[in-house]
Amino acid sequence: MTSAGGLTGLWMLAFLTLHGANFGETQRRPLNEIDVPFPPARPTAQNLAAICHQGQGRPRYPAGFFPRSGSSHYQRRGNAINRLESWYHLCCSGQVAQQSHQILCCAQQAWKQTLSQFCVEEYSIKTMPYECCKGKGDARWTCFDSKLPNPDYSPTPGYTAPSVPEEPGFTYNINTC
Repeated sequence: MTSAGGLTGLWMLAFLTLHGANFGETQRRPLNEIDVPFPPARPTAQNLAAICHQGQGRPRYPAGFFPRSGSSHYQRRGNAINRLESWYHLCCSGQVAQQSHQILCCAQQAWKQTLSQFCVEEYSIKTMPYECCKGKGDARWTCFDSKLPNPDYSPTPGYTAPSVPEEPGFTYNINTC
């Protein structure tokens, strides 16, 4: 037989547990709320200066940023951002293009190549691919260039990007400009 005091104590414990779970100040953030602003905006004449001069102020996603499981789609997005920033650095540094119209063309090629590679990676996994990857040609690029979290490539105040390795695989084709 259970005593009234024991039952009351059990109810109090249950209430405090539920109360703390719903209204506590130290709630944990679920895995599905990892912040990887995606997709990146298409390079334009209006955002090119920010792309080239404020890159160290935009987020990077080193390997230890993500939990070990349950975040692979965020990891693919983070890897795409890291790749794109690496390739933007090539375009903006003067290593592959010198004039502003060439730098813009190079950045646009890097953007398309990054997102194309991202879509290949999305389709290599047995999950639903990112919605823009379903489009073809201009429809894909228009989709990626809509609903942008940072269209101006503004830096994050007080943030300095950690160093991430340069990504191989990008070749600027001056003949497509």
